[in-house]
Amino acid sequence: EWAEKLGLPSGIPVAVGALDAHMGAIGSGISAGAMVKILGTSSCDMAVAPMDRELPDIPGLCGIVKGSILPDCYGLEAGQSAAGDIFNWWVNEIEPGGPEKGGHTELTILAGELAPGQTGLLALDWNNGNRCVLVDPRLTGLLIGQTLHTKPHEIYRALIESTAFGARAILERFAEYGIRPSEIINAGGIAEKNPLVMHIYADITGLPFRISRSGQTCALGAAICGAVVAGKAKGGHATLAEAQRAMTGLKEIVFKPNPTNQAVYNRVYSLYRDLHDAFGTKTWTGNLYAVMKELLEIRDSVRAKG
Repeated sequence: EWAEKLGLPSGIPVAVGALDAHMGAIGSGISAGAMVKILGTSSCDMAVAPMDRELPDIPGLCGIVKGSILPDCYGLEAGQSAAGDIFNWWVNEIEPGGPEKGGHTELTILAGELAPGQTGLLALDWNNGNRCVLVDPRLTGLLIGQTLHTKPHEIYRALIESTAFGARAILERFAEYGIRPSEIINAGGIAEKNPLVMHIYADITGLPFRISRSGQTCALGAAICGAVVAGKAKGGHATLAEAQRAMTGLKEIVFKPNPTNQAVYNRVYSLYRDLHDAFGTKTWTGNLYAVMKELLEIRDSVRAKG
């Protein structure tokens, strides 16, 4: 009846709808070894794990659902409640001169001239609460290490780094329960537009970052599912895996971790974890006394190396 009303062939296959992020994961080429990160105003991290073994309930994730992304796999989802929104907040609401002064482009150029640890700054990426792994919307942003000499582009870089530290915290939670991707496939506007962000994320997480070949991964994922529903006989594909192999791909550029940068970021990340646990949990028993001084030591060491 509806085929007739819409002018479609009788018996045409119809694919049901699904979450946009999950379609984006399929369109990006998600697999058991590759996590997909959709990085835009916020972030969505998706992984899959074969259902041949049971997974425990991993605390702090958004969900673990059988078959939610790929058939015969658990779909695991996490994310951050703000990423690009934090950068926009700084440019549009706080940075002297606002967007007219140069905005993201100018700040990115200047921030890219800085070495890891050179700013002496450290931020918590909670300007819109914490989605994962603390699951607490009442947490707020934090920036320490400021002096009378701190520049806007230094804060901009610290905010980028803070979101990468938050991404690392999520990856570590996955790893605690045996989910260890070998690479991250990125989709979304930031991955396409800002190589500096990709370099920082690779250095902080210690994983190679790739970018999906398609700029419309959610639409592509939906098309892949439609091709599978249509089936080989009607010009489609027999399985999602077959359709992904035929229809998805990655750009040639690979953002690989820099070991020297990693070493510095590992020191800063340990301080991030102190702040993360001190303000985000009730059970932390450490001491924050050394955080500011350690940031200054890292800053001075980096600057001395020139």
